[in-house]
Amino acid sequence: MINLFLADGFEEIEALAVVDILRRAELPVTTVGVGAIQISGAHHIPVAADILDVAANQSNLTGVILPGGGQGTIRLEKSPVVQSFIDRAAREGKTIGAICAAPSILGHKGLLRGKKAVCYPGFEKELEGADIVDAPVAEDGNIITSKGAGTAILFALALVKRFAGAAAADRVRAAIQWPL
Repeated sequence: MINLFLADGFEEIEALAVVDILRRAELPVTTVGVGAIQISGAHHIPVAADILDVAANQSNLTGVILPGGGQGTIRLEKSPVVQSFIDRAAREGKTIGAICAAPSILGHKGLLRGKKAVCYPGFEKELEGADIVDAPVAEDGNIITSKGAGTAILFALALVKRFAGAAAADRVRAAIQWPL
């Protein structure tokens, strides 16, 4: 199961575009609410998560996705459940995706040392040891990072490619009329 974590203050486009694209690719993705089922985004859009964080199960973990948003990122990083999922995914080489400010969580954990990464401008110093690249999305090993709301679809398509292959990503890209 791919787990996308939502915490109050998350960036709506970065979470919802990703969930939408992954589900269009028929990938098993669950939205996980940190501390509540009803989560409010950075722009005060309420979203009902599929499950509460304490109900999330790591036994069938295939990936972890962390949307950004200033306050959402802070809350994700403070969550012991989110930290536990990141730790397990890192240990097992499962895919970890983070966008906007959220790559800072991975930087603080030392998971970006020596890896290519991107983030929302101004957060680069938080990506401890990363090789910051000039790209909308960076992939290195099991980690995929992206810059922000405007790169959310590219980020989501990179995740689809990782989880389901290039043909699935191309199929979704064509279905949503994303420029080739």
